[in-house]
Amino acid sequence: MNKYDSERIAAGLENKGYKPASKVNEADLVVVNMCSVRQSAVDRVFGLPQKLKKLQTKNHKLKTILTGCILKKDRKKFFGNFDYILNVKNLSSWPKILSKTLWTRGLVHSSIAKSYLKIKPKHSNKFSALVPIMTGCDNFCSYCVVPYTRGKEISRPAQEIICEVKNLAKKGVKEIWLLGQNVNRYCSKSKIIPQNAGQKSKLIDFPKLLRIIDKIPGKFWLRFTSPHPADFSEELIEAMAKCRKITPYLNLPVQTGDDRILRKMNRSYTIAQYKNLVKKIRKKIPDICLSTDVIVGFPGETKKQFKNTVKLFKEIKYDMAYISRYSPRAGTAAARMKDDVSSAEKKRREKVLTEVLKKTALENNKKYFAKTLKVLPTEYKKGFLSGKSFHYKTVKFRGSKNLIGKFAKVKITDAFPWSLQGKLK
Repeated sequence: MNKYDSERIAAGLENKGYKPASKVNEADLVVVNMCSVRQSAVDRVFGLPQKLKKLQTKNHKLKTILTGCILKKDRKKFFGNFDYILNVKNLSSWPKILSKTLWTRGLVHSSIAKSYLKIKPKHSNKFSALVPIMTGCDNFCSYCVVPYTRGKEISRPAQEIICEVKNLAKKGVKEIWLLGQNVNRYCSKSKIIPQNAGQKSKLIDFPKLLRIIDKIPGKFWLRFTSPHPADFSEELIEAMAKCRKITPYLNLPVQTGDDRILRKMNRSYTIAQYKNLVKKIRKKIPDICLSTDVIVGFPGETKKQFKNTVKLFKEIKYDMAYISRYSPRAGTAAARMKDDVSSAEKKRREKVLTEVLKKTALENNKKYFAKTLKVLPTEYKKGFLSGKSFHYKTVKFRGSKNLIGKFAKVKITDAFPWSLQGKLK
């Protein structure tokens, strides 16, 4: 979502006459788009003002903006370190604010969010695009700051999303990601943004939206992130199984393998329900590749409870997992709990899970040996291309740089835990 916001910021500023600077020391305006999910990300931003102040002594025209997901307590600390702290959803008003030297605070009304989403983003490339279908979150997981930084769930009108995807497909975009903090909660009746004042938007749910987008002409892959297990319906599984453009890849965050810790995290499902969901998904989509998000060292997590997470990893056999060491986020319910798992123990638990994951990922990747996969190359380095397959596997192979952004057929010659290697067919 932050990457997508950056694309809109770039477009919004360029629409007002700004041009991208090739180097930071050539810039008249520096925008820092912040993420607050982890404390380490916030700490990196705290290290920037001193560097920017040095640049301002050489270039007196230089102005600095801090935007993105910012907690109230952090906003106060950043006050004075940046020339402006602006809400990204108020992007259309930035030029006016910059010219008048105003200061803005707080969350914005959904009508402002509407105008912000109307700005066409400057996509970082021509072959892959991010399309937000909603923003904000109402779940209030005890460790997460998103509800406090992005506000309540707001869904975009379906027609607006469909129109954006159609335009991307016409331009030849090969990969489209639908985004939302809780993407499968799309289109709650009370939280839809009206297309125009006084006009009601047609309400459809997420599975229906997927089915409509799947019928849009064009050769593109459709992916989405990030769903919540508690809101994953039978209809959504059916849509994923039937829609040909939807790729057989799913990030299904579990966060922990222990029910008591799940309750402390305010996650509204049990491990038994999660495993039953995985079973249903795999029955309908046998070749699905599963990844997950997990937190180790959550307050009060015992070694025995952590072993339940290890057990779950061995049972589910994930293709990938994004493992985070718990860090307190101010303002959340978990921040009031005692952070009683040592840093060393968190590192150990992360290592244990990584080793389990490495084995299951390698086991899963070996299934692709000698098979020919369709790959979308996105990077080129020293004669080798790297990209993602239909199943979201990282594939590396030798090839020409002009293949970037074009589908390629690659025969797999070797398998590793985190990637596959092959040769062009």
